[in-house]
Amino acid sequence: MTDTQTFTPDWVSAPGETIEDLLEERGWTQAEFADRIGFTRKHVNDLIKGRAAITPDAALRLEAVLGASADFWLTREAHYREALERRRSRGALHSEAGWLRELPLAQMVKLGWVRRESNRGEQVAECLRFFGVASVESWRRQYEKPLATFRASKRFEKKVGAVAAWLRQGELKATALRCEPFQKAGFKAVLDEARALTNEPNEQVFVPRLVEACAARGVAVVFVPAPTGCPASGATRWLTPEKAMLVLSLRHKTNDHLWFTFFHEAAHLLLHSKKMQFVDLDDQLDGELEQQADRFARDWLIPPIDARRLEILGRSGRVSKTVVARFAAEVGVAPGIVVGRMQKENWLPWTHLNGLKVRYEWAEKAEQEK
Repeated sequence: MTDTQTFTPDWVSAPGETIEDLLEERGWTQAEFADRIGFTRKHVNDLIKGRAAITPDAALRLEAVLGASADFWLTREAHYREALERRRSRGALHSEAGWLRELPLAQMVKLGWVRRESNRGEQVAECLRFFGVASVESWRRQYEKPLATFRASKRFEKKVGAVAAWLRQGELKATALRCEPFQKAGFKAVLDEARALTNEPNEQVFVPRLVEACAARGVAVVFVPAPTGCPASGATRWLTPEKAMLVLSLRHKTNDHLWFTFFHEAAHLLLHSKKMQFVDLDDQLDGELEQQADRFARDWLIPPIDARRLEILGRSGRVSKTVVARFAAEVGVAPGIVVGRMQKENWLPWTHLNGLKVRYEWAEKAEQEK
């Protein structure tokens, strides 16, 4: 997205300026105009100076005397009062500009989530519009406080703004995605399709198929690049009782991480309360619900009976690309997922067979080009 700036003039034109111009055209004094319209001279002067508002009664009188419609005068008045309030509000928001330092603003602009504004008050207003809140205080209630439960992660410290921005972009994309009402059994069946999709290396093929299949069962799957300071790999939240969002950041950019994260997030939707929001961070402290989600993802991708064979294979020391590829074909998942599982369980060094993993570089580009 091109870095653009919006034009916001500092001046505000009162409707009285239009009245004054029309009086000058007609050669009328304010006193004569007061006689014609039936107002005191003081009230006419207050109208012209913007100190008195144009009421419906005044608009009808102006229509009769000056010719423009009552609707014109009321609209002119409304725009003037709005402009005054906007200028006052921007002045107040300018004092909140320190909040911008809590956000990954440069990346939010680069990714096209918000516009770059030259005026700091306007920049605060633009970011508030992005988050769908009216004030920084409202933002703290809506995003900062709920995310405080994840501060157990050392890397999450002072990163609330980055995670909040990532989650909000996920909310916007998920809300825009049309979904059928949630079907628990149907979504669980989709996971078999998703497992087979792990063998498709081309993201241009598997992403739309995954998104479409999940949307048909009430889950909006969206990919949102994580800005600096957001150590999240995935998140889930129920947007309505019948629609869930599942956000993936693709921070690690390999298929073993991507698919494990997807199944981990799917577990939250299938196993845990709709009242809960989950933000899965790289180094968060383990909890029972996270462990349940890990076990679910682990066992769905490589069932326990196959994992036992894989452990024996790994401990035998006879592991090669050919062996891994053959095992992956037998169990029906991508070889990179097998490598990732073996590394996670210490059955294979982290330095070995990483060439079998598929790497992705498309998430941020897709976000910028959309």
